[in-house]
Amino acid sequence: MDTQQYMAMFLEESMDNLQTLNESLLELEQAPEDVNKLNEIFRVAHTIKGMAATMGFSQMAELTHKMEDVLSKFREGELKVTQKVVTVLFECLDTLENMVNNIQEGTNQEMEIDFLMKELESIAHNKLDEEVEIKEVEAAVSSVNVAETSEIVDRIQLNEYDLNVIREANYRGYNSYEIKIILSETTLLKSARAFLVFKNLEESGEIIKSIPSTEELENENFEFEIKLVYVSTRDLNSIYDSLMNISEVEKVIVLPIEAEKAGTYKKNTDGMAVKEAETQNSKPQKIENRKLSAEKDTASVDKDGAAHKKTHQSVRVDLERLDRFMNMVSELVIHRTRLEQISSSHKLQELSETLEGVARTTSDLQDLVMKIRMLPLDIVFNRFPRLIRDLSVELNKEIDFVIKGADTELDRTVIDEIGEPLIHLIRNAADHGVETKEERVRKGKNPVGTIKLIAYQEGTKAVIKVEDDGNGLNVEKIRAKAEKTGINTDGMSESDIKNLIFAQGFSTSEKVTDISGRGVGMDVVKTKIASLGGTVDVVSEVGKGSSFIIKLPLTLQIIQALLVKVGTETMAISLGYIDRVIDFEEGMVKKTNNREVIIYRGNVIPLVRVNKKLDLEGQDNKNKFVVIAKVGDKTTGLLVDSLLGQQEIVIKPLGRTLQSLKQYIGATILGDGLVTLILDAAALI
Repeated sequence: MDTQQYMAMFLEESMDNLQTLNESLLELEQAPEDVNKLNEIFRVAHTIKGMAATMGFSQMAELTHKMEDVLSKFREGELKVTQKVVTVLFECLDTLENMVNNIQEGTNQEMEIDFLMKELESIAHNKLDEEVEIKEVEAAVSSVNVAETSEIVDRIQLNEYDLNVIREANYRGYNSYEIKIILSETTLLKSARAFLVFKNLEESGEIIKSIPSTEELENENFEFEIKLVYVSTRDLNSIYDSLMNISEVEKVIVLPIEAEKAGTYKKNTDGMAVKEAETQNSKPQKIENRKLSAEKDTASVDKDGAAHKKTHQSVRVDLERLDRFMNMVSELVIHRTRLEQISSSHKLQELSETLEGVARTTSDLQDLVMKIRMLPLDIVFNRFPRLIRDLSVELNKEIDFVIKGADTELDRTVIDEIGEPLIHLIRNAADHGVETKEERVRKGKNPVGTIKLIAYQEGTKAVIKVEDDGNGLNVEKIRAKAEKTGINTDGMSESDIKNLIFAQGFSTSEKVTDISGRGVGMDVVKTKIASLGGTVDVVSEVGKGSSFIIKLPLTLQIIQALLVKVGTETMAISLGYIDRVIDFEEGMVKKTNNREVIIYRGNVIPLVRVNKKLDLEGQDNKNKFVVIAKVGDKTTGLLVDSLLGQQEIVIKPLGRTLQSLKQYIGATILGDGLVTLILDAAALI
């Protein structure tokens, strides 16, 4: 039988079934006596087994069959649902997901399932008692050694989180290494040498584990040996040479961690510690399918003339075709604008009447393609209950996870990119926000902590909040850390000081954990969200909790913008940022803390002279304007030379050469063919 014609259906339905299993297992863990949930899990597992066997994927069918044995014991009451048993079943799900990913990517790599099969067999025969810990998977390391091939290095023990980071790094084209550094015994400032080692490595990669910990290194509480696990695009020899160039480093051993032995990347389970700036260009692009739904009441008639209602019709469309459709509509908007300008210039009445109809049609077409590209946030949110479950087990904290507004829709481009920042925020909330049970009881709080993930639409933006009822942010602690790192906090409001946590490398964590606390994460969150044209702010109260508020544009393709003149250049500013526009007079400007401000309606608003910010020569005209822009809870006045009106524009990304220009989110082509840069109000503020 030729199974290829059914491959797309098998892949999509397998991923849907695995997600259903994931959610159902979480619910079963909370309600072990729920027979209906057990039956549903058994049915879904049986479906996966049958589909895999039909398609000839015997290893997948074999693993699912063993899972069925355990699930049967649940149904028959011979086995109790415990955290350890559910953990093993989750490991099976992750392995099945890896198998589906391998099939999708066309790799015939066999997965290691012997260990899981034995675990399932033990559970089925009631041999897995509570005292038996599930074995920790170790990443095997190759014997290649740049310094001395004969030397045997004591292996660093890697836990499951470390392995997940390594798997994701490998998946994204990064190399993983185990590094041993031995300092000279005459070294006086060992912590300074350790700092240079970390600085050298983190310029082009990420250290995901350190023995001793960074706190011990800072306090010189170690001998002369440092062991690290490191991911980077650099090759082995380059790392060795650069470390050996650091004075008082006596010996360096660099060993690659083999991707095959460490396991395959587990998709959708964990975020990664590698800075986004370094991963975004190497992320492989996948062509996915999605269902396009047209919900309409259409009637069909059979031979006997009986009408049948079809309430829901859908067709699968390749996303690449959708992207091309979107680009064509964008080009149509550009040509329409050009025609409108020609008609206006030549005062062609007949053409302008026709163009009104064209404008209406293109607007409708644009709305339609936007809606087709929109996806509910549930696609991203549905992976987080499992993440919270794993974190609560790892941290030994009880966490109640609440999701609201998962049906809020966003452009697919935004949906694809928002997952990683949210993982960082949720991890931080679980690790640093929510206190331990004992501490919460001591403070008179509910021993069960709460993390909320809330989404809703607000005008042309989507708002996503990650809230916790934990410790909150300590302003004085942040201020002290800022002063220590050379940031002047004079004149800063409490809100400004709290937002310093988004500065690069800024962390108030006293210890490095496997969950968070390396000073990497919050800056990645802000950079990522800014690249999507959004903003992130934090509102927090000590002892009450924190709320991280993300605001994102609903779409990244076609926006309404205000065209302005800055010097002789035409620029565009998204209307999503603009609160109002006022006339400017030089007498309005005051100075405070050596910064220019204007007083408007009793409010002190910082003033940014856009021409100076962009290093452009301003115009001498007296009729200048202040565009009052709001980004998050910050309001700033942008001084421009003149206004050219409002227009619908198509955002075109800047090429690689101009990617470093952070003041712009892209460019557009106006009706007269002029290429115009679109200002990033968030970056200017």
